[in-house]
Amino acid sequence: MNIAPNSNPRTRKRLLAAAASVAIAGAIGFGAVATGTAPVLAEAVRVEAPQVPSFADVVERVSPAVVSVRVKAKIETTADDGSDLPDAFGNLPDDPQLRRFFREFRGFGDQDGRDGMRRFERRDRQPRPVAQGSGFFISEDGYLVTNNHVVGDGSSFTVVMHDGKELDAKLVGTDPRTDLAVLKVEGDGKFTYVDFADDSKVRVGDWVVAVGNPFGLGGTVTAGIVSARGRDIGAGPYDDFIQIDASVNRGNSGGPTFNLNGQVVGINTAIFSPSGGSVGIAFDIPASTAKQVVQDLMKDGTVQRGWLGVEIQPVTSEIAESLGLKSDKGALVSSAQEDGPGKKAGITAGDVITQVDGKDVASPKELARLIGAYQPGKPVDVTLWRDGRSETVKVDLGTLPSSDKQASANQQPSASAKADTLADLGLTVTRSDDGKGLVVTDVDPDSDAADRGIQPGDVITSVNSTEVNGTDDVAKAMADAVKSGRKAVLMQITRDDSNRFVALPVAKG
Repeated sequence: MNIAPNSNPRTRKRLLAAAASVAIAGAIGFGAVATGTAPVLAEAVRVEAPQVPSFADVVERVSPAVVSVRVKAKIETTADDGSDLPDAFGNLPDDPQLRRFFREFRGFGDQDGRDGMRRFERRDRQPRPVAQGSGFFISEDGYLVTNNHVVGDGSSFTVVMHDGKELDAKLVGTDPRTDLAVLKVEGDGKFTYVDFADDSKVRVGDWVVAVGNPFGLGGTVTAGIVSARGRDIGAGPYDDFIQIDASVNRGNSGGPTFNLNGQVVGINTAIFSPSGGSVGIAFDIPASTAKQVVQDLMKDGTVQRGWLGVEIQPVTSEIAESLGLKSDKGALVSSAQEDGPGKKAGITAGDVITQVDGKDVASPKELARLIGAYQPGKPVDVTLWRDGRSETVKVDLGTLPSSDKQASANQQPSASAKADTLADLGLTVTRSDDGKGLVVTDVDPDSDAADRGIQPGDVITSVNSTEVNGTDDVAKAMADAVKSGRKAVLMQITRDDSNRFVALPVAKG
């Protein structure tokens, strides 16, 4: 619309307003044509939606392989007299129904009759008559994987398929150390199954999809990303969990977590949950761990692991300094068990294990995983840091016992022994009754020894791998450390029949 510059001012204002109205109408999809006729509606603006990643294809392929696991457990019934109620409810009237109401109110969220996803704080649960978890097929002939804590107390097992069909299953084997179990379903035809992924290629930030049976609802899908790798949550010696932020709840236990190729990268086993529900922190058993354990369970029903027979602890920066190590990698041997293969091969307390068959050992957990991956009887080369140099010994691994034995060292202070003071260390000590070692009788609360957890009753058995029978031995070891340019000495401490090493600085001395 052209407006002559010399038009009447009022006319120009009306024309400008009309032009603005046409422009606004066009912008919102109405084409008002100023021809003196009624306005004509133009076609509304259409914008093509951007392509958004979808998990539907993955879910469609893998869902038939994921099942619900129903477990019946034998439990002993006891009289419910309300005696387990807290003091606040202890004086209720003698009414069984009222007491039951308050007991269930106290445990709200745990009364759904289902075995729960293990919580980070490891709260123990009483077995239920019927528990539910998740699982998934790994072979077309009916082998499936779930968690040990789902089936551990079970007497019979039922698998509920994706289409609702129920099949009986038998327990093939369990491995409590990794919380894995294998069931076998007998049925006609072939089962849809999934494969394990190469989890070494899983990166923090990758998309993942969890499929399972939360709260007994059946096939439920949640999505998220890999939040972290190598998590140690104190569940056992083989902790190496993958952390994900996909929503995982009670009943997801034993269910798979998939990558976008439909491969299993991990198995849901635990959550961090102050409230009992999902807060976006869940932990998966890595596929690499599960694959080996599952193969052993399918073959023999049990898992046989190599055993070195040593107690170990982390190498801190101060311990590394005291031993002349360039880094704080490795596993420090606190004791070697008398009947263990490590001791037979010459491994002793104070050695630092740095490699196994040429593979670097970064931590005690990694050493446990490396040794556990070998079959019993397998000879391995163990590289040690000892007396300021590296050496290698050959060890024929034993079989990991059901309960590890501990070294025994019951030393007591002599009743007639005189107390001496190690002022530089903040310790008061006396000779033990058998003359081997020094018993700590007092610890300066402001000392480095107190900061590192040394307590009265601890026995100092060696300093820098040298046995001590008196304070002179300690003083000499400290002086030698200073001459060598080291800033700390390494003390071997015995407490409650177990050994550990503590590094104490000597700069003040």
